[in-house]
Amino acid sequence: MIDPSAEIHPMAVVEPGAQIGPGCRIGPFAVVGPEVTLAEGVTLKPHAHVTGWTEIGAGTTVFSFASVGEVPQDLKYAGERTRLIVGARCRIRENATLHIGTEQGGGVTRVGDNVLVMAGAHVGHDAQVGDNVILANYAGVAGHVTIERNVIVGASAGLHQFIRVGEGAMIGALTRVTHDVMPFGLVSGPDGELHGLNLIGLKRRGMEREQISALRAAYKRLAGEGALTDLAQALLDEGAEDAVAQIARFFTGEAGRNFLRPK
Repeated sequence: MIDPSAEIHPMAVVEPGAQIGPGCRIGPFAVVGPEVTLAEGVTLKPHAHVTGWTEIGAGTTVFSFASVGEVPQDLKYAGERTRLIVGARCRIRENATLHIGTEQGGGVTRVGDNVLVMAGAHVGHDAQVGDNVILANYAGVAGHVTIERNVIVGASAGLHQFIRVGEGAMIGALTRVTHDVMPFGLVSGPDGELHGLNLIGLKRRGMEREQISALRAAYKRLAGEGALTDLAQALLDEGAEDAVAQIARFFTGEAGRNFLRPK
């Protein structure tokens, strides 16, 4: 079904079965597959490619030569019916790639609202990307990665499969990340070391000075001697609140590939 208000260039290809919402704009040489759903106001720039069982939220723009909804780069994938869901008001820039999920990984790759995927960045199968995330140019998000909201991943950074990146973390450019990253953490360097809190990000979000001070004190506690889970549990037992409790719960929860430890 194609809404009558949609603008589709005569040189675009929209396969039968695609659902095109009101106010969508599809440029020349763009390709839309038969199982694609575009919500209201989606824009596909010339040569954009959207395929697979893919849903794209309202107001999202897919730029030229991006490939959205292709099959995963997983040799175990055998053509099973899996999905990609992209939220509202996202910007998927040139040459970015976002793949559908796998049956073994839950079947859905999900990208939240207001996400910016810069040129050449990749979101692998079964990844779960939260709201307001920025993936800078050529950042690579491997399969099964979870990225919570308000995270920034720098240019050409690589996130290993199955890791978690907590809310508000910052990953520097050219950084390899192979372990879980705590909320509000700052990770940089070629071997992905934790270098403290993302203080600039906290201030930009308007976090109160008192709460930032509490986070810094908690970070120092977690950098002390002893098992990291025990140190985090002690914070919870002492009645930690808000962002401090969020960090403590992250360390007491289930790890993807162990944790980057505060130093």
